[in-house]
Amino acid sequence: MSTQEVENVKQVKLDFDAECPSCSASIEFNPATGKLSCPYCGFESEIATPEQEEEKAAQEMDFLTAEERGNFNWGVEKKTVTCEACAAETIYDALQVADSCPYCGSHQVMEASAENTLAPNGVCAFEVTDKQAGEHFQKWIKGRLFTPKAAKISARPDAFKGVYLPYWTFDTKTSSRYSARYGRHRTVTDKDGKTHTETDWYSTSGFYQEFIDDHLISATTRYDQNMMRKIEPFNLLNNKAYKPEYVSGFLSERYSIGLQDGWNHAKRDIHDHLQAQITSKIRWENSADVVSNLRFSTNHDDITYKYLMLPIWLSSFRYKEKIYRFMVNGQTGRVGGDAPISPLRVTIAVILSLLVIAVIWYFFMSE
Repeated sequence: MSTQEVENVKQVKLDFDAECPSCSASIEFNPATGKLSCPYCGFESEIATPEQEEEKAAQEMDFLTAEERGNFNWGVEKKTVTCEACAAETIYDALQVADSCPYCGSHQVMEASAENTLAPNGVCAFEVTDKQAGEHFQKWIKGRLFTPKAAKISARPDAFKGVYLPYWTFDTKTSSRYSARYGRHRTVTDKDGKTHTETDWYSTSGFYQEFIDDHLISATTRYDQNMMRKIEPFNLLNNKAYKPEYVSGFLSERYSIGLQDGWNHAKRDIHDHLQAQITSKIRWENSADVVSNLRFSTNHDDITYKYLMLPIWLSSFRYKEKIYRFMVNGQTGRVGGDAPISPLRVTIAVILSLLVIAVIWYFFMSE
């Protein structure tokens, strides 16, 4: 390693390494039992539960007092990780913060803190095993309407990789003042006996409040965001205060989208949600048929956040020399990903749809 590389390397000492007292191998978290277990000799160990109730789950953190708020450029930074079991040193992409030692197999996990970054304060542990993830995948691909039958029969996922990905959740009390126009439709008959619809317009204004609880924002840019949204939701209430034992044996990533940018993303989502809620409120209160020109401004109070690690199984399969990647929610088994599409099946579906529309139109015109 060059002198410059040494200067750029971040020295990290990991704070947990569980050695099996029976065979000295590394024990890892077992989603099936919720315990630490040894994959070699079968030894199991309970994970200690905090005595204080407030220490059992991730606590809400005050957004305004958070010190580290920026993004982190994990793409260029490197670090050296030292294995406590065999003292081997390994160079990592700084984004990858939990792995197994390539020399002795000891499970290295996310360190409690790192310079210029926040530490996670909660984890939703794996509840779905890799075997169960494979079963969920088989059900998912069999249900893909436009996927060729040959792909459904032959698709076999590669080895699953369990990953804890970083997410922000935000709570906020919202108070919005709004103004808008709403319309009520009425049917009018002209002098020729023909009917048409006219709309009477009215102005309105008001006040709307809502508490937003655990709005979820992905904190990584490494994975396909559309695919990640397909495997949501997660059971965020079933989280635990972060302990390295829960991520033992799995890869973990620190955030690349920082707290401030995460909140900016959340505010845009919340704005869209409030717009829909206020529109519904105006329609219900005024028996309106349509709402237009809605304008509103929102104050956010008591903003809190959690930095959670959420469980995902990653894998892929090959069909006709092409790789298709997919994810499985490590809590629910929900699958999202890519699958082959048969042009013939799509064509048949389009033709059938057009035939149905033509039949409906024929009977409509006949009447």
